Amino acid sequence: MITVSHLEKHFKLNKHHKGKLSGVRNLFTPQYETVRAVDDVSFTVQAGELVGYLGPNGAGKSTTIKMLTGLLVPSGGELEVNGRIPWKERRDYVSQIGAVFGQRTTLWWDLPVIESLELLQHIYKVPQTQFQHNLEQFKKLLELTPFLNTPVRSLSLGQRMRADLCAALLHNPKLLFLDEPTIGLDVVAKERIRHFIKHVNQQQGTTILLTTHDMADVQKLCNRVMIIDQGKLLYDGKLDALQTRFGGKRELIVDFADEYESVAVADAEVVERVNGRITYQFERNIISASDLIGRLAAQYKIHDLSVREPDIEATIRRIYEEQLLV
Repeated sequence: MITVSHLEKHFKLNKHHKGKLSGVRNLFTPQYETVRAVDDVSFTVQAGELVGYLGPNGAGKSTTIKMLTGLLVPSGGELEVNGRIPWKERRDYVSQIGAVFGQRTTLWWDLPVIESLELLQHIYKVPQTQFQHNLEQFKKLLELTPFLNTPVRSLSLGQRMRADLCAALLHNPKLLFLDEPTIGLDVVAKERIRHFIKHVNQQQGTTILLTTHDMADVQKLCNRVMIIDQGKLLYDGKLDALQTRFGGKRELIVDFADEYESVAVADAEVVERVNGRITYQFERNIISASDLIGRLAAQYKIHDLSVREPDIEATIRRIYEEQLLV
């Protein structure tokens, strides 16, 4: 579906002189510096995948998405989406994609939601039967009915996001770009949006590229993630493998049935002890959780236990800060 090879995007920025006559010098002897917003990035996304594209602000996520949607022309490298070059065949290309940006809307501000959707039907030349079928489906999944006749400007953020998702999918796009789709939403609204995204991906086979700062979105939706920082791709792989490779120590929380003066066990460290509850830390590449549990069960009477994985947000922050290139 998406093939990106050695993709680059450079911007030339004015570098201002300082001191006396700086204004004149800026006018007659301008200096520039080159910013590599995207620097030699390569990846592929297969049809039907739901991939998280992650990175801090200024990492190059938005620049990549703008090239993928045809809004920007790359400075170098190759890019092909569904057999098309986005910026060269933009009119035909955009009829096959959908996009939702958390901070912007594709709906008309002063029109009721239903009228915006009907306008988009004509813009994308969606047959009436397909339009009605999709609208009825999305009304049910996104609970649109209560505000279909409400002007967009009067919608809450959660309502507008649901309406934008409907608008982006009316024409059955093969590829959907989602940029911060749950930003600013409450817990209930977030879950509704996530459920819908998962439905569209699994039931309709829509390929989805998701950018977000909400790690709950990533954990609940994405099996595969790509991490970019300072224009370079740091990681591309399974979310579970990311945790295994960079997640640090796991924790085993054990409630003992009896009181023990010492609860030491090989290859694990006691990091917290509260009454009969003990928290152990252990390295996954040294001992597995099942082996550790087996050792404890052989020495002590256990009432209950649970394994706690490292926090995904802390894991990704560590990759950003330490530039853990792969």
